[in-house]
Amino acid sequence: MEEYTISSLEELRNTAEEILRNHAKVRVFLLEGNLGAGKTAFAKEAAKVLGIKDEVSSPTFSIINEYNGDENTVFHFDLYRLKTTDDLYQIGFEEYLDKPGYKFIEWPEIAKPILFGEVIEIRFEILVDGDRKIKTQKKLY
Repeated sequence: MEEYTISSLEELRNTAEEILRNHAKVRVFLLEGNLGAGKTAFAKEAAKVLGIKDEVSSPTFSIINEYNGDENTVFHFDLYRLKTTDDLYQIGFEEYLDKPGYKFIEWPEIAKPILFGEVIEIRFEILVDGDRKIKTQKKLY
């Protein structure tokens, strides 16, 4: 398990870079934490580290945003509004998992029963002083 305390956007980008480097073979990252804890900000910074030049935004209403860079593709999911695994099947979630590229999944609880392979769970916590604590854990599904 890795643990980081973040007080700035620069530290968040450096942390995203370190997590991606430490887990270079992993392509699925589960982003967990309360609203406003930093899940989307992390996905944005990770996409920048991966060479995505497009403006990365929250997929709250679209559920999935896809970004293509010169070397990497990033799929950013927000599963907050989905209620059942049937909802996942309707959006083609399994097909996205099979595609090459990095998957950053916010609110992943509903997806856990159908995940497979190695993933990194990233837990975000808001500290009293407004800083963020990030904890990572490798899991095998």
